[in-house]
Amino acid sequence: MTAAAAHSPAPNWSFRADEAARSVTRLFGQSLFFLPGTHIGAIVRPSSRLKNLSRPWHYWWQAHYMDCLVDAGRRELGVAGHTPAHFDGKNLPSAGKLASRLLNGIRVRNLFTVVNSYYDDMAWLALATRRLELLAEDGRKSAGRRRNARVLTRLGAQFDAASTDDLGGGTFWSKKRDFKNTPATGPVALHYARTGQAARAQSLLDWLDAKLLDPEQGLYRDGLRIVPEGEPRLEEAVYTYNQGPVLGALLELGGEANLARAQELITAVREHLTVDAPLLGRRGEVIRGEGTGDGGLFSGILVRYLALAAVDERLPEETRATAARLVTDTAEAFWEGRRVVGANEPLARNGARLVFSARPELPARRTYPAGADVELSTQLQAWMVLEAAASIAPRLPAIVDAADAEQPAEGQPDEGQTGEARPDVPAEPDPASAAVDATAPRQHETN
Repeated sequence: MTAAAAHSPAPNWSFRADEAARSVTRLFGQSLFFLPGTHIGAIVRPSSRLKNLSRPWHYWWQAHYMDCLVDAGRRELGVAGHTPAHFDGKNLPSAGKLASRLLNGIRVRNLFTVVNSYYDDMAWLALATRRLELLAEDGRKSAGRRRNARVLTRLGAQFDAASTDDLGGGTFWSKKRDFKNTPATGPVALHYARTGQAARAQSLLDWLDAKLLDPEQGLYRDGLRIVPEGEPRLEEAVYTYNQGPVLGALLELGGEANLARAQELITAVREHLTVDAPLLGRRGEVIRGEGTGDGGLFSGILVRYLALAAVDERLPEETRATAARLVTDTAEAFWEGRRVVGANEPLARNGARLVFSARPELPARRTYPAGADVELSTQLQAWMVLEAAASIAPRLPAIVDAADAEQPAEGQPDEGQTGEARPDVPAEPDPASAAVDATAPRQHETN
C-alpha cells in the first residue's frame, strides 16, 4: 500500500462477481444435447453448439465451472437483513440449480460416468461436488443429494486406488500409473481432509514435503515420473495452481506444523509467483498469469485458496494481510482490465457483456481484442478470482489507495480499453447492499 492509502468505501465485490457470473453463464452456458436437466460450458466462443460439442473434452474445466457456480450460490443464500436473490434474476435458474444441472451434464458428456483417466480431474470434481452438497444442505434443498453422495463415493474409491506406496507415497496422476505429482496429490489430500480422513491427507502432504518441495523456493514442484529400470525422474516445473490445494489442505488439517508450512508457502508465493500490474493510481502485486488452455485456470485456482488464508485467524496478521492483498489486487486487475463487449460483436450472446483478460497483468484488449475467440478456462479464472475477493470482503477493513477514488464509473470502459460501452451494464451499487455472509458455516469447506 502506498503512503497515500486512506479509508474509503471498499469495492462492491459481490456486484463484480455477479457481473462475471452473468457474463460467463450467458456466453458459455448451454444444455447438453438439448437434454432437460443438464448444463455444460462451451469450450470456446464464438462457436456453434455442435462445434463445441465436437471439441476435445475438458472435464476439469467443467469441474471448476461447477465450483464457480457454487461460489455464486453461496452468495445467493443472502445474510440477515438482505434478501436472497438469484445472480441472474428470479426468472432464471439459481447458481445452485445450474451447478446441479452441470454435474448431470458432466456425467452424461463423460459417457454416463464420473470416472475418467486422470485422478486430478476427478479430485477437482469431488471437491466441487462436496461443496455443492454443503450448499444444498445450507439452502435446505433435497434435490440431487443422493446423486451427490453416489458421485463422492465413486470418486473416493478412485483416490484410494491411486494413493499407493509406490515412490514412497503420493497419488498417481493418471491410470497409466507412471507419474505421481502435485496436481493430483494436492487436491486428493484436500478431499481427504474435508471428508474426515485426516491421516490419509497428512500422509500425502508429508510425501509432498519430502519429495516435491523445493527447499530454495519453498514451492511444490510438478512430480516424480517412474522410469523403467532407472531412478525416478523429478519434473521440476513450478506452477501457480499446484500451490493452491496444498495450501487448502494445510489449513483444513491445521496444527502447528501445517500452519507454519502454510505461512511459509504464502510468503513463497508472494516472492516467486507474483508480478507487478498497473492498477488505477498505483501498482498492484498480482498472481502471475500462465496463458490460455489449461493454464488459463491456474491463477484463479491459487487465488481461491489464498482467500481461505486471508481470513484464517490462526495465521499471523501479516500473513493474512499478504494473502488478502494478493487476492484483492489480482481481482482488481481482472476487473479494471475487463473489456466491454460491443453490441455488434458475435460474443454479445444472450446478453453477455464482459470479457476478462487471460492474464491479470494485461488488459483484455490485449489478450482478447474484439474479434478474438475466447476460451472458457480464462473467463472462469477471472470469475473465480472475483468470487474469492467477494468471499473475504466482509472480513477485511475497507482500506484502498486514495487514487482508487478516481476509478471511472462501473460499466464503462477504463482508459485504454476497447469495446463499445453498453448502456445495460449497471452501475456498481453500494457494498452494503450486496453483503456476503461472513459467518457462513464450514469456512474452509465452502471455498
